[in-house]
Amino acid sequence: MANTKALRYDLVVALIKALPKALRRNFVPAPNYAQACLDNMNESQGNLIDALAKQLLRMTGVRLPEDAWQGVELPVHLTMNYQIVNDKGQLLKQGRDLNQLKAQLQGKVKASIKQVAEKGIEKSKLTLWDFGKLPQGYEKKVASMTIKAFPALVDHKNSVAIELFEQEEHAEQAMLNGISRLILLNIPSPLKYLQEKMPNKAKLGLYFNPFGSITELLEDCIQGACVFLVKKYVLDKKLNHLPRDEKSFALVRDYVRADISDSVLTAAIKVEQVLSLRHDIAKKLKGNVALDVIQSHADIKQQSESLVFKGFVSVSGFDKLDDIMRYLKGMLRRLEKLPIDPNQDRLKLIEVKKATDLYINVLSQQRKDKPVAQEILATKWMIEELRISLFSQNLGTAQPISLKRIINHLKDFS
Repeated sequence: MANTKALRYDLVVALIKALPKALRRNFVPAPNYAQACLDNMNESQGNLIDALAKQLLRMTGVRLPEDAWQGVELPVHLTMNYQIVNDKGQLLKQGRDLNQLKAQLQGKVKASIKQVAEKGIEKSKLTLWDFGKLPQGYEKKVASMTIKAFPALVDHKNSVAIELFEQEEHAEQAMLNGISRLILLNIPSPLKYLQEKMPNKAKLGLYFNPFGSITELLEDCIQGACVFLVKKYVLDKKLNHLPRDEKSFALVRDYVRADISDSVLTAAIKVEQVLSLRHDIAKKLKGNVALDVIQSHADIKQQSESLVFKGFVSVSGFDKLDDIMRYLKGMLRRLEKLPIDPNQDRLKLIEVKKATDLYINVLSQQRKDKPVAQEILATKWMIEELRISLFSQNLGTAQPISLKRIINHLKDFS
Protein backbone atom coordinates (compact mmCIF):
# COMPACT_ATOMS: atom_id res chain seq x y z
CA MET A 1 0.00 0.00 0.00
CA ALA A 2 2.87 2.36 0.89
CA ASN A 3 4.45 1.64 -2.48
CA THR A 4 1.17 2.58 -4.25
CA LYS A 5 0.95 5.87 -2.30
CA ALA A 6 4.55 6.70 -3.18
CA LEU A 7 3.86 6.07 -6.87
CA ARG A 8 0.74 8.24 -6.68
CA TYR A 9 2.80 11.06 -5.12
CA ASP A 10 5.53 10.70 -7.78
CA LEU A 11 2.86 10.76 -10.49
CA VAL A 12 1.26 13.99 -9.20
CA VAL A 13 4.70 15.67 -8.92
CA ALA A 14 5.53 14.58 -12.48
CA LEU A 15 2.16 15.87 -13.77
CA ILE A 16 2.67 19.30 -12.20
CA LYS A 17 6.23 19.51 -13.55
CA ALA A 18 5.00 18.51 -17.03
CA LEU A 19 2.72 21.59 -17.31
CA PRO A 20 3.80 24.41 -19.65
CA LYS A 21 5.96 26.98 -17.87
CA ALA A 22 3.24 29.66 -17.92
CA LEU A 23 0.98 27.36 -15.87
CA ARG A 24 3.67 25.49 -13.89
CA ARG A 25 4.96 28.63 -12.18
CA ASN A 26 1.65 28.87 -10.25
CA PHE A 27 2.42 25.58 -8.46
CA VAL A 28 6.01 25.95 -7.22
CA PRO A 29 7.49 24.03 -5.49
CA ALA A 30 5.80 21.08 -7.22
CA PRO A 31 6.46 18.48 -4.45
CA ASN A 32 4.73 20.69 -1.83
CA TYR A 33 1.69 21.26 -4.04
CA ALA A 34 1.57 17.54 -4.92
CA GLN A 35 1.48 16.53 -1.25
CA ALA A 36 -1.11 19.20 -0.38
CA CYS A 37 -3.34 18.03 -3.25
CA LEU A 38 -3.08 14.36 -2.23
CA ASP A 39 -3.88 15.25 1.39
CA ASN A 40 -7.17 16.74 0.20
CA MET A 41 -8.04 14.18 -2.48
CA ASN A 42 -9.35 10.65 -2.13
CA GLU A 43 -9.45 7.76 -4.58
CA SER A 44 -13.26 7.85 -4.72
CA GLN A 45 -13.01 11.11 -6.70
CA GLY A 46 -12.39 9.01 -9.81
CA ASN A 47 -10.17 10.35 -12.59
CA LEU A 48 -6.87 11.51 -11.03
CA ILE A 49 -6.26 14.18 -13.69
CA ASP A 50 -9.69 15.79 -13.17
CA ALA A 51 -9.39 15.58 -9.39
CA LEU A 52 -5.91 17.15 -9.47
CA ALA A 53 -7.05 20.01 -11.73
CA LYS A 54 -9.99 20.73 -9.37
CA GLN A 55 -7.77 20.66 -6.29
CA LEU A 56 -5.20 23.01 -7.86
CA LEU A 57 -8.06 25.36 -8.78
CA ARG A 58 -9.31 25.36 -5.17
CA MET A 59 -5.83 26.05 -3.82
CA THR A 60 -4.68 28.74 -6.27
CA GLY A 61 -7.67 29.96 -8.28
CA VAL A 62 -5.86 28.94 -11.49
CA ARG A 63 -8.10 26.98 -13.87
CA LEU A 64 -6.18 24.58 -16.11
CA PRO A 65 -7.36 24.05 -19.70
CA GLU A 66 -9.02 20.68 -20.37
CA ASP A 67 -6.11 19.54 -22.55
CA ALA A 68 -3.37 20.75 -20.16
CA TRP A 69 -1.92 17.25 -19.79
CA GLN A 70 -2.76 15.95 -23.25
CA GLY A 71 0.29 14.27 -24.80
CA VAL A 72 2.59 14.77 -21.79
CA GLU A 73 5.47 12.32 -21.49
CA LEU A 74 5.82 10.77 -18.02
CA PRO A 75 8.59 8.49 -16.68
CA VAL A 76 7.89 4.92 -17.87
CA HIS A 77 7.39 3.54 -14.34
CA LEU A 78 4.54 6.03 -13.80
CA THR A 79 2.55 5.13 -16.91
CA MET A 80 -0.14 2.46 -17.18
CA ASN A 81 0.64 -0.83 -18.89
CA TYR A 82 -2.46 -1.51 -21.00
CA GLN A 83 -3.50 -5.01 -22.05
CA ILE A 84 -6.02 -5.46 -24.84
CA VAL A 85 -7.87 -8.78 -24.74
CA ASN A 86 -10.55 -10.28 -26.96
CA ASP A 87 -13.93 -11.65 -25.82
CA LYS A 88 -12.22 -14.96 -24.92
CA GLY A 89 -9.72 -13.23 -22.65
CA GLN A 90 -6.81 -13.79 -25.02
CA LEU A 91 -4.15 -11.07 -25.10
CA LEU A 92 -4.10 -9.18 -28.42
CA LYS A 93 -1.61 -6.40 -27.63
CA GLN A 94 -0.05 -4.70 -24.66
CA GLY A 95 1.90 -1.50 -24.16
CA ARG A 96 2.06 1.80 -22.31
CA ASP A 97 0.77 4.03 -25.15
CA LEU A 98 -3.00 3.55 -25.39
CA ASN A 99 -3.34 5.70 -28.51
CA GLN A 100 -0.64 3.67 -30.27
CA LEU A 101 -2.42 0.44 -29.31
CA LYS A 102 -5.69 1.85 -30.67
CA ALA A 103 -4.02 2.75 -33.96
CA GLN A 104 -2.43 -0.71 -34.27
CA LEU A 105 -5.74 -2.47 -33.59
CA GLN A 106 -7.95 -0.12 -35.59
CA GLY A 107 -8.69 -2.65 -38.34
CA LYS A 108 -9.48 -5.40 -35.83
CA VAL A 109 -11.75 -3.09 -33.83
CA LYS A 110 -13.65 -2.09 -36.98
CA ALA A 111 -14.05 -5.78 -37.88
CA SER A 112 -15.32 -6.46 -34.34
CA ILE A 113 -17.85 -3.63 -34.64
CA LYS A 114 -19.16 -5.10 -37.89
CA GLN A 115 -19.45 -8.56 -36.31
CA VAL A 116 -21.52 -7.45 -33.32
CA ALA A 117 -23.60 -4.77 -35.06
CA GLU A 118 -27.23 -5.67 -35.61
CA LYS A 119 -28.14 -6.67 -39.14
CA GLY A 120 -29.55 -3.77 -41.13
CA ILE A 121 -27.50 -1.05 -39.43
CA GLU A 122 -25.02 -0.95 -42.32
CA LYS A 123 -26.49 -0.55 -45.81
CA SER A 124 -24.99 -0.19 -49.28
CA LYS A 125 -25.92 1.02 -52.79
CA LEU A 126 -28.18 3.81 -51.47
CA THR A 127 -29.29 6.49 -53.92
CA LEU A 128 -32.19 7.95 -51.91
CA TRP A 129 -32.68 8.96 -48.30
CA ASP A 130 -35.14 6.14 -47.62
CA PHE A 131 -33.54 4.65 -44.50
CA GLY A 132 -35.11 6.81 -41.78
CA LYS A 133 -33.09 8.70 -39.19
CA LEU A 134 -29.33 8.14 -39.05
CA PRO A 135 -28.25 8.20 -35.37
CA GLN A 136 -25.16 10.08 -34.19
CA GLY A 137 -23.92 7.04 -32.28
CA TYR A 138 -24.63 3.34 -31.90
CA GLU A 139 -24.01 1.17 -28.84
CA LYS A 140 -24.12 -2.59 -28.40
CA LYS A 141 -23.43 -4.46 -25.16
CA VAL A 142 -21.39 -7.62 -25.62
CA ALA A 143 -20.67 -9.67 -22.49
CA SER A 144 -19.38 -7.07 -19.98
CA MET A 145 -18.28 -4.59 -22.66
CA THR A 146 -20.15 -1.79 -24.42
CA ILE A 147 -19.01 -1.32 -28.01
CA LYS A 148 -19.67 2.17 -29.34
CA ALA A 149 -19.63 3.09 -33.02
CA PHE A 150 -20.58 6.08 -35.17
CA PRO A 151 -22.69 5.61 -38.32
CA ALA A 152 -22.08 7.84 -41.36
CA LEU A 153 -22.87 8.05 -45.05
CA VAL A 154 -19.88 7.08 -47.17
CA ASP A 155 -19.33 8.23 -50.76
CA HIS A 156 -19.09 5.37 -53.30
CA LYS A 157 -19.37 7.62 -56.40
CA ASN A 158 -22.54 6.06 -57.93
CA SER A 159 -24.17 5.47 -54.55
CA VAL A 160 -23.60 5.93 -50.83
CA ALA A 161 -23.44 3.44 -47.97
CA ILE A 162 -24.09 3.58 -44.23
CA GLU A 163 -20.96 2.37 -42.48
CA LEU A 164 -19.91 2.25 -38.83
CA PHE A 165 -16.80 4.08 -37.63
CA GLU A 166 -14.79 3.56 -34.49
CA GLN A 167 -14.00 7.30 -34.14
CA GLU A 168 -16.59 10.08 -34.27
CA GLU A 169 -14.13 12.39 -36.09
CA HIS A 170 -13.69 9.87 -38.92
CA ALA A 171 -17.47 9.48 -39.14
CA GLU A 172 -18.02 13.25 -39.45
CA GLN A 173 -15.35 13.49 -42.14
CA ALA A 174 -16.97 10.70 -44.16
CA MET A 175 -20.47 12.10 -43.56
CA LEU A 176 -19.65 15.42 -45.26
CA ASN A 177 -18.54 13.69 -48.47
CA GLY A 178 -21.32 11.10 -48.24
CA ILE A 179 -24.14 13.58 -47.84
CA SER A 180 -22.69 15.71 -50.67
CA ARG A 181 -22.67 12.67 -52.97
CA LEU A 182 -26.28 11.79 -52.06
CA ILE A 183 -27.33 15.35 -52.86
CA LEU A 184 -25.65 15.17 -56.29
CA LEU A 185 -27.46 11.89 -56.97
CA ASN A 186 -30.78 13.65 -56.29
CA ILE A 187 -30.43 16.89 -58.28
CA PRO A 188 -29.94 17.58 -62.00
CA SER A 189 -26.28 17.54 -63.11
CA PRO A 190 -24.81 21.04 -63.67
CA LEU A 191 -22.79 19.79 -66.68
CA LYS A 192 -25.33 20.96 -69.28
CA TYR A 193 -25.45 24.43 -67.70
CA LEU A 194 -21.64 24.51 -67.80
CA GLN A 195 -21.54 23.67 -71.51
CA GLU A 196 -23.98 26.52 -72.27
CA LYS A 197 -22.50 29.21 -70.01
CA MET A 198 -18.78 28.53 -69.93
CA PRO A 199 -16.75 30.92 -72.16
CA ASN A 200 -15.02 29.24 -75.11
CA LYS A 201 -11.60 30.42 -73.85
CA ALA A 202 -12.20 28.64 -70.55
CA LYS A 203 -13.34 25.47 -72.35
CA LEU A 204 -10.13 25.46 -74.39
CA GLY A 205 -8.05 26.14 -71.29
CA LEU A 206 -9.33 22.95 -69.67
CA TYR A 207 -7.36 20.99 -72.25
CA PHE A 208 -4.26 21.90 -70.19
CA ASN A 209 -5.59 19.35 -67.69
CA PRO A 210 -2.88 16.68 -67.27
CA PHE A 211 -4.88 14.64 -64.77
CA GLY A 212 -7.30 12.59 -66.85
CA SER A 213 -10.39 13.54 -68.82
CA ILE A 214 -12.12 16.91 -68.78
CA THR A 215 -15.24 15.15 -67.46
CA GLU A 216 -13.28 13.93 -64.41
CA LEU A 217 -11.99 17.46 -63.86
CA LEU A 218 -15.51 18.91 -63.99
CA GLU A 219 -16.78 16.17 -61.65
CA ASP A 220 -14.10 17.30 -59.20
CA CYS A 221 -15.39 20.89 -59.53
CA ILE A 222 -18.97 19.68 -58.94
CA GLN A 223 -18.02 17.66 -55.84
CA GLY A 224 -15.91 20.51 -54.47
CA ALA A 225 -18.69 23.06 -55.00
CA CYS A 226 -21.28 20.76 -53.40
CA VAL A 227 -19.16 20.15 -50.29
CA PHE A 228 -18.58 23.91 -50.01
CA LEU A 229 -22.34 24.63 -50.22
CA VAL A 230 -23.18 21.95 -47.63
CA LYS A 231 -20.65 23.43 -45.19
CA LYS A 232 -21.98 26.93 -45.91
CA TYR A 233 -25.54 25.76 -45.23
CA VAL A 234 -24.54 24.27 -41.87
CA LEU A 235 -22.77 27.52 -40.91
CA ASP A 236 -25.55 29.82 -42.13
CA LYS A 237 -28.21 27.82 -40.29
CA LYS A 238 -25.97 27.55 -37.18
CA LEU A 239 -26.43 23.76 -37.09
CA ASN A 240 -24.43 21.64 -34.66
CA HIS A 241 -24.07 18.74 -37.08
CA LEU A 242 -24.85 17.61 -40.62
CA PRO A 243 -28.46 16.55 -41.42
CA ARG A 244 -29.33 13.08 -40.12
CA ASP A 245 -32.96 12.66 -41.18
CA GLU A 246 -34.87 12.84 -44.46
CA LYS A 247 -36.53 16.21 -43.77
CA SER A 248 -33.24 17.94 -42.90
CA PHE A 249 -31.57 16.31 -45.90
CA ALA A 250 -34.30 17.66 -48.21
CA LEU A 251 -33.66 21.21 -46.95
CA VAL A 252 -29.92 21.12 -47.61
CA ARG A 253 -30.51 19.35 -50.96
CA ASP A 254 -32.80 22.19 -52.11
CA TYR A 255 -30.29 24.78 -50.88
CA VAL A 256 -27.51 23.17 -52.92
CA ARG A 257 -29.77 22.74 -55.98
CA ALA A 258 -30.43 26.50 -56.05
CA ASP A 259 -26.74 27.49 -56.15
CA ILE A 260 -24.78 24.55 -57.51
CA SER A 261 -24.81 25.52 -61.21
CA ASP A 262 -23.39 29.02 -60.69
CA SER A 263 -20.91 27.73 -58.09
CA VAL A 264 -19.62 25.04 -60.46
CA LEU A 265 -19.34 27.57 -63.30
CA THR A 266 -17.28 29.84 -61.02
CA ALA A 267 -15.11 26.89 -59.99
CA ALA A 268 -14.55 25.71 -63.59
CA ILE A 269 -13.47 29.19 -64.77
CA LYS A 270 -11.02 29.46 -61.85
CA VAL A 271 -9.73 25.94 -62.46
CA GLU A 272 -9.03 26.84 -66.09
CA GLN A 273 -6.93 29.79 -64.87
CA VAL A 274 -5.13 27.54 -62.36
CA LEU A 275 -4.28 24.99 -65.07
CA SER A 276 -3.07 27.74 -67.41
CA LEU A 277 -0.75 29.14 -64.70
CA ARG A 278 0.51 25.65 -63.88
CA HIS A 279 1.22 25.09 -67.58
CA ASP A 280 3.22 28.36 -67.74
CA ILE A 281 5.26 27.31 -64.70
CA ALA A 282 5.97 23.86 -66.18
CA LYS A 283 7.20 25.49 -69.43
CA LYS A 284 9.58 27.80 -67.54
CA LEU A 285 11.01 24.86 -65.57
CA LYS A 286 11.88 22.93 -68.74
CA GLY A 287 15.25 22.96 -70.47
CA ASN A 288 18.79 23.37 -69.18
CA VAL A 289 19.04 24.72 -65.64
CA ALA A 290 22.03 26.60 -64.20
CA LEU A 291 23.63 24.99 -61.15
CA ASP A 292 22.91 27.96 -58.91
CA VAL A 293 19.12 27.69 -59.44
CA ILE A 294 18.64 23.89 -59.47
CA GLN A 295 17.52 23.80 -55.82
CA SER A 296 15.03 26.64 -56.35
CA HIS A 297 13.62 25.02 -59.51
CA ALA A 298 13.13 21.72 -57.64
CA ASP A 299 11.32 23.56 -54.84
CA ILE A 300 8.99 25.38 -57.26
CA LYS A 301 8.20 22.10 -59.05
CA GLN A 302 7.37 20.41 -55.74
CA GLN A 303 5.23 23.37 -54.65
CA SER A 304 3.29 23.35 -57.92
CA GLU A 305 2.64 19.60 -57.64
CA SER A 306 1.44 19.95 -54.04
CA LEU A 307 -1.15 22.55 -55.09
CA VAL A 308 -2.43 21.21 -58.43
CA PHE A 309 -3.05 17.47 -58.73
CA LYS A 310 -5.86 15.09 -59.66
CA GLY A 311 -8.83 15.93 -57.40
CA PHE A 312 -7.28 19.14 -56.03
CA VAL A 313 -10.57 21.09 -56.02
CA SER A 314 -12.40 18.75 -53.65
CA VAL A 315 -9.26 18.05 -51.55
CA SER A 316 -8.21 21.70 -51.07
CA GLY A 317 -11.70 23.15 -51.18
CA PHE A 318 -13.69 25.37 -53.52
CA ASP A 319 -12.92 28.36 -51.29
CA LYS A 320 -9.15 27.91 -51.79
CA LEU A 321 -9.11 28.33 -55.58
CA ASP A 322 -8.39 32.09 -55.47
CA ASP A 323 -5.51 31.50 -53.07
CA ILE A 324 -4.09 28.71 -55.23
CA MET A 325 -4.12 31.08 -58.23
CA ARG A 326 -2.22 33.68 -56.18
CA TYR A 327 0.37 31.10 -55.08
CA LEU A 328 0.92 30.03 -58.71
CA LYS A 329 1.33 33.67 -59.77
CA GLY A 330 3.83 33.97 -56.93
CA MET A 331 5.85 31.10 -58.43
CA LEU A 332 5.95 32.83 -61.82
CA ARG A 333 7.07 36.06 -60.17
CA ARG A 334 9.77 34.14 -58.28
CA LEU A 335 10.99 32.52 -61.52
CA GLU A 336 11.30 35.99 -63.10
CA LYS A 337 13.48 37.27 -60.21
CA LEU A 338 15.48 34.08 -59.71
CA PRO A 339 18.26 34.65 -62.32
CA ILE A 340 18.91 38.16 -60.92
CA ASP A 341 19.83 36.99 -57.39
CA PRO A 342 19.76 33.20 -56.92
CA ASN A 343 21.64 33.46 -53.62
CA GLN A 344 18.91 35.64 -52.10
CA ASP A 345 16.34 33.07 -53.23
CA ARG A 346 18.29 30.27 -51.49
CA LEU A 347 18.41 32.24 -48.23
CA LYS A 348 14.65 32.76 -48.31
CA LEU A 349 14.15 29.08 -49.09
CA ILE A 350 15.91 28.21 -45.82
CA GLU A 351 13.08 29.94 -43.91
CA VAL A 352 10.47 28.00 -45.87
CA LYS A 353 12.31 24.74 -45.16
CA LYS A 354 12.43 25.49 -41.41
CA ALA A 355 8.66 26.03 -41.36
CA THR A 356 8.01 22.94 -43.49
CA ASP A 357 10.24 20.68 -41.38
CA LEU A 358 8.56 21.86 -38.19
CA TYR A 359 5.11 21.21 -39.71
CA ILE A 360 6.11 17.69 -40.82
CA ASN A 361 7.48 17.00 -37.34
CA VAL A 362 4.22 18.10 -35.67
CA LEU A 363 2.19 15.98 -38.11
CA SER A 364 4.31 12.94 -37.23
CA GLN A 365 3.47 13.40 -33.53
CA GLN A 366 -0.30 13.31 -34.01
CA ARG A 367 -2.46 10.34 -33.07
CA LYS A 368 -2.75 7.85 -35.92
CA ASP A 369 -6.26 6.74 -34.92
CA LYS A 370 -7.81 10.21 -35.35
CA PRO A 371 -7.94 12.77 -38.18
CA VAL A 372 -5.40 15.57 -37.87
CA ALA A 373 -6.93 18.74 -36.37
CA GLN A 374 -7.89 21.41 -38.92
CA GLU A 375 -5.86 23.99 -36.96
CA ILE A 376 -2.74 21.93 -37.66
CA LEU A 377 -3.60 21.33 -41.34
CA ALA A 378 -4.08 25.10 -41.75
CA THR A 379 -0.28 25.36 -41.38
CA LYS A 380 0.06 24.21 -45.00
CA TRP A 381 -1.67 27.41 -46.12
CA MET A 382 0.33 29.51 -43.66
CA ILE A 383 3.52 28.20 -45.31
CA GLU A 384 2.11 29.14 -48.73
CA GLU A 385 1.47 32.66 -47.41
CA LEU A 386 5.04 32.73 -46.04
CA ARG A 387 6.30 31.93 -49.56
CA ILE A 388 4.31 34.88 -50.96
CA SER A 389 5.74 37.22 -48.30
CA LEU A 390 9.30 36.09 -49.09
CA PHE A 391 9.30 35.68 -52.88
CA SER A 392 6.37 37.77 -54.22
CA GLN A 393 5.46 40.45 -51.69
CA ASN A 394 3.70 42.57 -54.31
CA LEU A 395 0.90 39.97 -54.54
CA GLY A 396 0.00 40.51 -50.88
CA THR A 397 -0.76 37.91 -48.20
CA ALA A 398 -4.14 36.85 -46.85
CA GLN A 399 -2.92 37.41 -43.27
CA PRO A 400 0.10 38.77 -41.39
CA ILE A 401 2.71 36.03 -41.67
CA SER A 402 6.30 35.20 -40.68
CA LEU A 403 8.36 32.18 -39.70
CA LYS A 404 7.99 33.23 -36.05
CA ARG A 405 4.16 33.25 -36.37
CA ILE A 406 4.21 29.70 -37.80
CA ILE A 407 6.53 28.50 -35.00
CA ASN A 408 4.22 30.01 -32.36
CA HIS A 409 1.14 28.51 -34.07
CA LEU A 410 2.66 25.02 -33.99
CA LYS A 411 3.89 25.28 -30.38
CA ASP A 412 0.40 24.41 -29.17
CA PHE A 413 0.46 21.08 -31.02
CA SER A 414 3.96 19.75 -30.34
